[in-house]
Amino acid sequence: MPEHQNIEYKQSWHEDYLKTVCGFANSQGGTLIIGKDDKGKTVGIIDYKKLMDDLPNKIKNHLGITASVNLKTNNRNHFIEITVPSYSVAISLRGRYYIRTGSTTSELTGAALNDFLLKKSGKTWDDVIEERATLKDIDEATISDFLKAAEKSGRLPNPNGLSTKELLEKLRLTSGSQFKRAAIILFGKDPGKFYPGISVKIGRFGKSDDDLRFQEVEEGNLFYLLREVLLQINRKFLTKPVEFEGLLRIEKGEYPAAALREMLLNALVHKSYFGTPIQIRIYDNKMNIWNEGTLPDGLTNEILKQQHPSYPRNPIIADVCFKGGYIDAWGRGTLKIIDACKQARLPEPDMKEIHGGFSVTLFKDIFTEEQLRKMDLNDRQIKAVMFLNENKRITNKDYQQINNCSRNTATNDLSDLATKGLILKSNVKGAGSFYTLK
Repeated sequence: MPEHQNIEYKQSWHEDYLKTVCGFANSQGGTLIIGKDDKGKTVGIIDYKKLMDDLPNKIKNHLGITASVNLKTNNRNHFIEITVPSYSVAISLRGRYYIRTGSTTSELTGAALNDFLLKKSGKTWDDVIEERATLKDIDEATISDFLKAAEKSGRLPNPNGLSTKELLEKLRLTSGSQFKRAAIILFGKDPGKFYPGISVKIGRFGKSDDDLRFQEVEEGNLFYLLREVLLQINRKFLTKPVEFEGLLRIEKGEYPAAALREMLLNALVHKSYFGTPIQIRIYDNKMNIWNEGTLPDGLTNEILKQQHPSYPRNPIIADVCFKGGYIDAWGRGTLKIIDACKQARLPEPDMKEIHGGFSVTLFKDIFTEEQLRKMDLNDRQIKAVMFLNENKRITNKDYQQINNCSRNTATNDLSDLATKGLILKSNVKGAGSFYTLK
């Protein structure tokens, strides 16, 4: 059996392998086998008697846990199995915390460590009390707008007539007289006073990341950012303006309106608020949004393209957004982005974990070399489509000239492009026949 998340082989014992034991304890549990090579072949250990005496005590003294340590034999070769259960509390080794990721053991630091410790304590970041916050830090205008949205959504029973304090209690944003972090993120007058990463950076770039043309930064609570970032992008960053219909829907523009909205909503709801600002990069032919915070356990890039459960990083924030009608709480955000691009006849968006966060990229045009190469086209066809994108029409003779090929090759290539749905043949017969982009 090869190494994986729950099993690891070592030919001999080393003190560093206590990190692996710690990683198993903090994850789903697992077995560390001493006396086997990386492929699981038994090589045996000589000092097995001493290890059988020492290992249980080392694990208990350094980690404060108990593991099952058993001696095994295979063809007279001895090996030791250390079976570690999963612990509901956080386990540390000399003040450091480790988890298993695939077949490797990784140390947790920064925001990932903060999320891990909160999870082990039964809390999420947004559920923690913000002791510095008072009612004066809550923005009444945002409360008023939310009540209107909640009434329209029908997901919050009897929202009318609620005072600010009553609404926050109803939304589980308070504990006694104290406010939770989620209350500040959602309704705060100045969330940046409490958490410096509460902002969205927007940059307009040229052909490379080194070519920053101009930028803007928006700061405020979640609902303010949802509204103002979309307006800012529309005013200053897009070539073709987007038509807005209120806050909850956006119509035609350079990119699918529904995709823009879902990208920003997903980033605002699921970001790690312990970390850095959301970053939006807009280029000539694509736009990208990145937020800190990796995917929850059980979700992968491929699963996001299918129907999947909702695993909100910030469940209280997500629940309030659901009750306000902003999200549907069914894990359909990524599917909406994909569907919006499909309906607009744009390439499938690129969604992936990168740089400790999650990235979504929308592509403005399917007729770029980068996208055409994904369609199994040959170099001649790619050159022809690029020609068409600039010149609006192409004839068989044009194709022959730009590719230095025969008439038969041009005919076959053009027919294949038409079959693949990229070009349309004109109704003109004979020498005047031409093709256009579909």
